[in-house]
Amino acid sequence: MSITDFPIYENLLYKKTINLGILYFFETYLVAEFNEGVNINYENFNEAEAAIKKQYPDANFGFISNRIHSYSIVITDATKFNNAFNNLSAYATVTYSSFASKVFEMENHFFKFNRKNFSELSDAIDWVEDALKPVAKSN
Repeated sequence: MSITDFPIYENLLYKKTINLGILYFFETYLVAEFNEGVNINYENFNEAEAAIKKQYPDANFGFISNRIHSYSIVITDATKFNNAFNNLSAYATVTYSSFASKVFEMENHFFKFNRKNFSELSDAIDWVEDALKPVAKSN
């Protein structure tokens, strides 16, 4: 299901179509729906990186990859992605097949982000929102 089918879509700040797909920006996180068959590497992610850094220059943010289409990520670029997004606090993927879930498990060995996989977009949104809540300070 696309993010456009969820009530949270009413809180959308803006949508940006890039060469790799569509980025939906919310106050503290974004949802990415990449195009069918794209092969994402650090170089072709530059347009997405610029948009993300413009929206969340210093604040912690979350990233939800809603994998409604099949695409690949160049694993050898994982270190570059890890270094580029120091303020990424929660990374969720939503997968709709057992194959996509296995791909997530493999990718998990290379990325340093706080990552979790879900089968429902609403669960991913809840987890990211919870992960981004400020930590209550005790006196």
